[in-house]
Amino acid sequence: MSVRNGTSISLLHPGSEAEYKTMSDTTVHDLGIDSITSKITDDPKQQQMIIRVLSKMSSDDNVARYRQEVFDDIYNLPDIREKLLDLMNQIDYLKDYGTWRKNAEEKPGLWDLMHRLDELKTYIKCVEDIRECLDDPRIKSRGLKDLHEYMNSLYSDAKFAEMKKDIESLNTDASSIQSVTIGINVNSRFEVESLGLVSVNAKPFKKSGIVSNFADAIASKDKLNKDSDWDGDLHFDPADSPEKDSFIDKLDKTANAMAKQSVPMLGADATLAKIPDGDGSTGSTFYLSNVASKLMSHLVKKLRSSLSAYSDISIVTISKLIPELIYYINFAEFIKKARDKGMHFCKAEPVDSSSEVRMNAKGFYNLKLASSLDSFDEVVDNDLVFDTDHVIYLLTGANRGGKTTLTQAAGLLFALAQGGIYVPADEFKFIPVDMIFTHFPADEDKTMDLGRLGEECVRFKDIFNEATSSSLILLNESFSTTSFEEGYYIAEDSVRALRVRNIRTIYNTHMHKLAENAKTLGASSIVMASEDGTRSYKVIEKAPEGSSYAHDIAVKYGVTYDMLTKDQAGTDE
Repeated sequence: MSVRNGTSISLLHPGSEAEYKTMSDTTVHDLGIDSITSKITDDPKQQQMIIRVLSKMSSDDNVARYRQEVFDDIYNLPDIREKLLDLMNQIDYLKDYGTWRKNAEEKPGLWDLMHRLDELKTYIKCVEDIRECLDDPRIKSRGLKDLHEYMNSLYSDAKFAEMKKDIESLNTDASSIQSVTIGINVNSRFEVESLGLVSVNAKPFKKSGIVSNFADAIASKDKLNKDSDWDGDLHFDPADSPEKDSFIDKLDKTANAMAKQSVPMLGADATLAKIPDGDGSTGSTFYLSNVASKLMSHLVKKLRSSLSAYSDISIVTISKLIPELIYYINFAEFIKKARDKGMHFCKAEPVDSSSEVRMNAKGFYNLKLASSLDSFDEVVDNDLVFDTDHVIYLLTGANRGGKTTLTQAAGLLFALAQGGIYVPADEFKFIPVDMIFTHFPADEDKTMDLGRLGEECVRFKDIFNEATSSSLILLNESFSTTSFEEGYYIAEDSVRALRVRNIRTIYNTHMHKLAENAKTLGASSIVMASEDGTRSYKVIEKAPEGSSYAHDIAVKYGVTYDMLTKDQAGTDE
């Protein structure tokens, strides 16, 4: 969506014809995006918005750049983000609870018009304030500049300046309306032939004698009005004690059929005169109320349509930006707090698709892990590169040595960077991926029909067929649920196939033999290093350390031969 099409604007999607693919729910969970989201906001709707944005991926670097620029402004200009959020929330409130929600078929009444005018004044003020807020030289992003342009065009096209002037000139509050003057055309038998609205008045009618007024009005020709123009007289004849066959009685009887077809629009008990119950004249009051509603519905409907030019469409368009704005604001607040805890972030840098370096991550760490810890001092960062010589990594290391954590962290870098958000690293250059696929161990209940190995094979084949050379595949202990010989055979062929397709891959595994043969498979061996059984959680490029991992575990839990037999030496004697 773009301002250039004249209908809509987005803070997440530039005007380019980018293609998007949606990450699976399984991958969202494997990467820990759902866990991170729960740390960012408690609101389920906002959590879903964050997941929706991060899981919708495009390899178009224009999308990533566009979002990163918007986030730059949102993060670095807290005063603007707070004001924008407040103004857009006001507009969203009008959309949800204002007269915009009225059914188009409803007959609008006087109160509807008055409320509509108040809402339009508020809406116009919000539009003006958003324009003013965005007219800030500190704003650099194309997204917010496009929004500013959109608000300017909206203000101009909808003629808001003229509308505002007209609304202010009315200067009428619903509470100031005290009476409505209605003209009734009658025939010689005093049967109503037509009705017309004469005026809406700020003063109540004044009581006068019904008999004398009626007599004066019809007895002498010079007292009859020569035309239908109202002379401004506010005297009226309340039906306090209507006599038999009075004019009001006749008017009431004539109106009964019409009153049944009218719906009051001035409130449940709206009246033009306070009439005691049981005096025989409540029907006339009800009728007059319906007359007012019937007459005014056409006028109000026309006014409402004229005053609301463009607003129904534009208010919905603007309110759609609110979730996008909240997406950036939530992350801005989260990263600010994370930095206060000592975490470091950087703005990612998309590189051209022709670059030999497809990823260069320095000092990166797992955001899911870091956000769950009280102190960032416990977090270890790492470096990793994808280039022409490093397309597939075979990652080995001790149990609980950080292999899964590092694999997950790499996927999060791409998801966050392509979502426009600062990434947990010192530096991150990357060619965007069109999709992230994860192949982590499945739950038991998902492997009942095919068995674990069968399920893993089917799932890997689906991933392989869907992936492209622009994808990222993360494998976690894949094909390790069977015997070593069977698992190794499948894993070796899978790595060869991935290399042919040139798909960026991290495969963490306990199959040390697979990593030992990395070069023949066209892959690179990396190891989560340890020293004297102590895990460093640092990844280095080297051949696997093989059985030393088992020795580390044995030492840790006291099950080496020497440790076991030493404890038994005195017992045997």
